[in-house]
Amino acid sequence: MAIEVRIPTILRPYTDGQKAVEGAGATLDELFADLDTRHTGIRERIVDGTGLRRFINVYLNDEDVRFLDGIATKLNDGDSVTILPAVAGGMR
Repeated sequence: MAIEVRIPTILRPYTDGQKAVEGAGATLDELFADLDTRHTGIRERIVDGTGLRRFINVYLNDEDVRFLDGIATKLNDGDSVTILPAVAGGMR
């Protein structure tokens, strides 16, 4: 099962600069574990313990997985997963 994962700039050092990588898994959790076998350390930047890190957003085919089943969200062959760090801050 091939799933395209779009990688944000801040995580590209883990993927040797690649903007997108392929992974496999029946759920997001399995996908992140699979990615970590080739891109060591990337999973811990996305997941902390039981779920997604607070300032990481993950989209499955443009739908926020927090409104689905989080890291237990089921995946299908050909799905597209986008990882986006939250952006905050600014000036007054």
